[in-house]
Amino acid sequence: MKLFSTLLLVIASLLVSTPAQAAPTPSLGLQAWTFRDLTFVETLDQAHELGIHYLQAYSGQDLGGGLTGKFSHTMDAATLAKVLALAKAKDVTLTSYGVITPKDDAEWTVLFAFAQAAGLKEIVTEAKADVLAAIAPAVAKNHLKISLHNHPEPSIYARPETALAAVAKLGPEFGLCADTGHWARTGLDPIAALQLAKGRINSLHFKDIAERGVHSRDVPWGTGTSNVAGQLAELRAQGFSGIAYIEYEHGSPALVAEVGRCVAYFNAALKASTDDLVRGLVVPPGFSADARDVFAPGRGHDSARWPAPQPLFSRDLSNADMQPGAWAFNAEGVLAPTRAPGAPANGDLWTKESYGDFTVSLEFRTADKSNSGVFLRSSDIVNWLQNSIEVQILQGDEDKPVHLVGAIFDVAAPARQVPIVPGLWYRYVITAKGSLITVVLNGEEVNKVNLDLWKDAGLNPDGSANKFTRAYKDMARNGRVGLQDHGTPIEFRNLFIERL
Repeated sequence: MKLFSTLLLVIASLLVSTPAQAAPTPSLGLQAWTFRDLTFVETLDQAHELGIHYLQAYSGQDLGGGLTGKFSHTMDAATLAKVLALAKAKDVTLTSYGVITPKDDAEWTVLFAFAQAAGLKEIVTEAKADVLAAIAPAVAKNHLKISLHNHPEPSIYARPETALAAVAKLGPEFGLCADTGHWARTGLDPIAALQLAKGRINSLHFKDIAERGVHSRDVPWGTGTSNVAGQLAELRAQGFSGIAYIEYEHGSPALVAEVGRCVAYFNAALKASTDDLVRGLVVPPGFSADARDVFAPGRGHDSARWPAPQPLFSRDLSNADMQPGAWAFNAEGVLAPTRAPGAPANGDLWTKESYGDFTVSLEFRTADKSNSGVFLRSSDIVNWLQNSIEVQILQGDEDKPVHLVGAIFDVAAPARQVPIVPGLWYRYVITAKGSLITVVLNGEEVNKVNLDLWKDAGLNPDGSANKFTRAYKDMARNGRVGLQDHGTPIEFRNLFIERL
């Protein structure tokens, strides 16, 4: 028994002391073409500043840094030594070179010698299948990887099937430098292409693009149509541990910042669970998954997956229903009823379009004792009281908390009374999603109701009475958005809406 107990303790200690092996993950690299308007030495500086340690060079970039000539596999040994020393000083390793396709056997020989001298691990090429077979012995001898690159059609390897067929009978050194952006530009699903190429991916030109199509431009990772989170999840599932190179081909005036956003997204994605990647919960820098931050600064720019909010009303109010001339924008973009002070109400302002699940963001400004509201999902803009959800706007005190600013009118009081100072701007972010209505005032959640709890006509869940002739849960889940003219001064600006 003592021996058995000792054995159990030994096994337990081994289980505790042996760390779990981490799943393989890609490393991040930089294709120097991203900074083609800079010199090679300046590109090294950018890689260092961005925290990128692996570089794929290309032929023809000015060297800079006091060195004459261009980066090339034909540079002399002394120049190459200086290049490698400069890279080492910036903690950058030259790992790959391309896209380069030598014109003959003699140039391949020069290229292999250069790769050996530079310590390269990979050459990226578009060489044809018969050339690949001819160079196979030299590739094995030099311990290099040869990776086929795909430009969009009509490039020879635009489709992964063609590239895979070219390397199918060759050794494991031969594979793909998969350009996921060019796959999307060719009209392919990058994730499906990665799945097809499983086991033959040596490296990647990893990209996100604005929309599918040959002329689509690069955008910061996570903001385009390429589902880079899904791509990273697929690479994780494949156990890929090679290098994903940033190749940003769009000459953006904010290039460094946009590449920096790619780096930040990649680092966040590495820390995320596969489930969060697949569900799209890794949020790009400058964006937010939180409804109350849905219109945060920077959100919506260069984005397909995270689309920009749309103006609730056009400046000419051509997308609005109202009495003719009853509302107007002024030159500063402030929207208000056009009536004279003290004149009767002109009538309410309604969207022509209906909305189901959405977030609306706006700012409002009141005078003393102003009364107004934001209508949601109105199914009848004439008999709006019985057919709309109203988020109350009120300046001043009110005996009934369900009539205070932030209330769902006559139905749910705000969490607290928020003082509204006449002449100051306040910001509402109101989200309607299914049965849930959330009201955020100046960044504070002041109300959140589940409509399904209002089961009886004329009654609130706490037993108090309301004005509604049917159960509030039966309010339409799709309808118009409106602004109320209650006959007191009210102004609005920065009005946006986004479907959810």
